[in-house]
Amino acid sequence: MRYRYSAGKNGKLIKKAVIYTCEEHGINFSDVDAEAVSIIRKLKHSGFDAYIVGGAVRDLILGKKPKDFDIVSNASPAKIKKIFRNSRIIGRRFRLVHIFFGERIFEVSTFRSLKEGNTGNIFGTMDEDVFRRDFTMNALYYDPEQQIVVDYIDGIKDIRKRQVKPVISLSKIFKDDPVRMIRAVKYAAATGFSLPLGLKLKIASQSGLIESVSPSRLTEEISKIIHSNRAASIVDLLDKMGLYNYLQPQAAKMMRSDAAFRKRYLKTMNALNGVEKYRGQALGSLFFDYLDTVSEWKPGPIENYKEIFNTARAFVLPMNPPRFELGSALRKFLSARGITIKKPHVERPKPAQETGDAGAVIKRKKRKKRKETVTD
Repeated sequence: MRYRYSAGKNGKLIKKAVIYTCEEHGINFSDVDAEAVSIIRKLKHSGFDAYIVGGAVRDLILGKKPKDFDIVSNASPAKIKKIFRNSRIIGRRFRLVHIFFGERIFEVSTFRSLKEGNTGNIFGTMDEDVFRRDFTMNALYYDPEQQIVVDYIDGIKDIRKRQVKPVISLSKIFKDDPVRMIRAVKYAAATGFSLPLGLKLKIASQSGLIESVSPSRLTEEISKIIHSNRAASIVDLLDKMGLYNYLQPQAAKMMRSDAAFRKRYLKTMNALNGVEKYRGQALGSLFFDYLDTVSEWKPGPIENYKEIFNTARAFVLPMNPPRFELGSALRKFLSARGITIKKPHVERPKPAQETGDAGAVIKRKKRKKRKETVTD
């Protein structure tokens, strides 16, 4: 085991982090995405530091193969963009770089400072960046070239204890960003880790802060949940913790009042695990059982598609998913029940000669005559 040191105010070296070697952290290098490794190598060969960070490191330590690999560096977004032609800078206030490999996207961020607190957007150092992370399990930095994990806040110990522990103090963590409550519960359900009593009590007392979160952010969070392989477990725990009421209040209300609906709703989500999803299927899991509850569907054509669409859309509020995705899921739902959408009849205008529009007929004849003259 090694240590990372930084110079203090008086010039003396201060131990900042523990460095775990390959034998100590136990990450299987073959589980690390080759393209993520190539991005890090290119950044390092260009003179910058770069690490895999966040949930990918947590999953690797737990022996799981991550789906996404986020990367952090001391290179600015502009410099990252210059190094990688297959990239673009996104975000206005919090600028990141997306690097594209075919349909795959790797997100690269720059170390952030603590000068503006935990939600500021000033570039900083790795020593500062770690204390802007939400939970210790997600605040580990992995260098795949040296195969080391840099741990400032006992993140590996907390993973081995199987507990969700915040990096930011309980007095600030949820006031700074209420979405962290949803993430804390999501991480606990997805990993089987426990939530410490103090964290549970703080969530219970501050859950109302989620009401201030924008629909777009809530949509993003629920989308991540339903596209994970633990959607049912996460939603179940969110509901038990009193948080699902802020994500999908109508569904939460029905789950509390109707045990049979709750069972069906979670079963539909659980069925998403490990299957090839058609467009909108995950989103559909949020309203399929509701539509089956409120109506008896009979095979045949229907004319009130728009009304059904609006009913489904209202049920997932305050989330605001893409209309095309919602529509795709709804059409699949109806098709599975033998229902076709009857297209509204549109009255087409009759040709000019049938309507008796003499002026239009004369103009058409003149155009035809000019055409024949040119041809001759």
